[in-house]
Amino acid sequence: MPVEGLSHITLIVADLARTARLLADVLGARQIYSSGNRMFSTAPEMFFDVGGVWLAIMEGEPLPQRSYNHVAFKIPDAAFDEYLARVRAAGVDMREPRTRVPGEGRSIYFHDFDNHLFELHTGTLSERLERYAKAGP
Repeated sequence: MPVEGLSHITLIVADLARTARLLADVLGARQIYSSGNRMFSTAPEMFFDVGGVWLAIMEGEPLPQRSYNHVAFKIPDAAFDEYLARVRAAGVDMREPRTRVPGEGRSIYFHDFDNHLFELHTGTLSERLERYAKAGP
């Protein structure tokens, strides 16, 4: 049987409360669970809904370095400037967008406090493939 879809994304963070604020302020994440003093997993954890995606954060050692590995969330193009303002207001480090083929969407890249890279992207897979096909070999 094939995989049914994405179950969840888990990120390890040093400070659950600080990351929870960032997720709420920038992504509009809705908290749906906090382990508090209970331990059902390997560390204290919180669960969020981000645009229908289950995002979990667990307390632990942050990533030792940054990379281009990232999680990308879809945003409407009309809200690009609003999200850009949210990221800037959060005071996190932004990464310059990569060079793009015109028409494949716009992106905002930012690192959280634990070296995870997030992307807020306006395009879709079908739009990207269409633009790549038009660009030629």
